[in-house]
Amino acid sequence: MLRAMSPDPAAPSGASPLRWQRARFPELTPDALYAALQLRQLVFVVEQTCPFLDADGADARAWHLLGWTHDASGAPLLGAYARLFAPGDMYAEASIGRVVTHPSVRRSGLGRALMREALARVDALAPGAPVRIGAQRYLEHWYGTLGFVRDGAEYLEDGIPHVEMRRAERPIG
Repeated sequence: MLRAMSPDPAAPSGASPLRWQRARFPELTPDALYAALQLRQLVFVVEQTCPFLDADGADARAWHLLGWTHDASGAPLLGAYARLFAPGDMYAEASIGRVVTHPSVRRSGLGRALMREALARVDALAPGAPVRIGAQRYLEHWYGTLGFVRDGAEYLEDGIPHVEMRRAERPIG
């Protein structure tokens, strides 16, 4: 399940390489599950001061994508995480959610690397299918650079402005 990531030519110099792990919920080790839940709570609940029920019942249907790196001391660190869904599991389209990077690695290119990997993995699940996300409104432009376009009105989720975005079907092959 783990593989070393080949250096990304678009990654900033000095960025730690990622080791990707993709697993279904029952395949996650206790340590990997703990790291994922801890990162999600650190950012979505504590950092964004948004008390909400992160354990939403969708984890069992998702593929979990974990990007492992190292902290400043060399200890393993879950630097990036996302949930991946096949078409019909969250929306009619394939989808990516709970996209998050650790605060200590922000502005290093790991968010873009995470989305590139997530899109590649979703494309393997559903070749050529469109992808839908529920993005925090302030990230709309950033997701736009990855090919997503707004697909609906702005809405509040847990007090945070969001927009649904869709990435069109891609040709297979």
